[in-house]
Amino acid sequence: MNSKKILIIDDETEICELIQMTLEMNGFSQIRIVKDGKSGINAAKFWLPDVILLDLMLPELDGLKVCKILKNNPETADIPIIMLTAKDTPTDIVVGLELGASDYITKPFNNQVLVARIRTQLRQFASEQASTKNIRYKSLLINEEEFRAELDGVHLDLTKTEFDILLLLVKSPGRVYTRAQIISSLKNGEYADIADRSIDVQILNLRRKLGDFAANIETIRGVGYRMQQLTSGERG
Repeated sequence: MNSKKILIIDDETEICELIQMTLEMNGFSQIRIVKDGKSGINAAKFWLPDVILLDLMLPELDGLKVCKILKNNPETADIPIIMLTAKDTPTDIVVGLELGASDYITKPFNNQVLVARIRTQLRQFASEQASTKNIRYKSLLINEEEFRAELDGVHLDLTKTEFDILLLLVKSPGRVYTRAQIISSLKNGEYADIADRSIDVQILNLRRKLGDFAANIETIRGVGYRMQQLTSGERG
């Protein structure tokens, strides 16, 4: 049986039952169904599925708002979202994809096509995760698994908090993170009581250790922080 977790956010009972039966017949055993947008957001945050199937027309919050909220939360931002909807206009499709959806399937859909799309997203996500063992940003190299950061080949002596903040920023250059989002992204219980202003102190300490390279960490006044966007040449 496939151990991957699939979250279905859809208020149409018959559709949900059909999808669940199809997935189970294709070896997926961990399936969760919720019927409204708010419950879907909570389920995604606490269950952390591997793929989300998201209907657009939902009670409480529509699918586009749900997608936007999940993609703006560091804990759920990387989860592939496949939108399922009866809306099939180019505008609907473009909006969904621009908000961060990985794929878009219109109703009615072929069951085997749906399964194939899910498997494609799972493969792509696994490939992306594997490629992030070593993350390079200009002259900075970070290995998440080994808790190691090097600048111009020289090891950086970072605390766990400093390392996690640097990793978060480097993973998404150009993306602005509020202090609350940075706090939310920090793992383990020791960060439970960290305050907004403490993030500023951590950034200050991190900048001192980075020296001239610290200019790449930009302060967005009144909002938070981001790592400077790479140019096309720097992306290679």
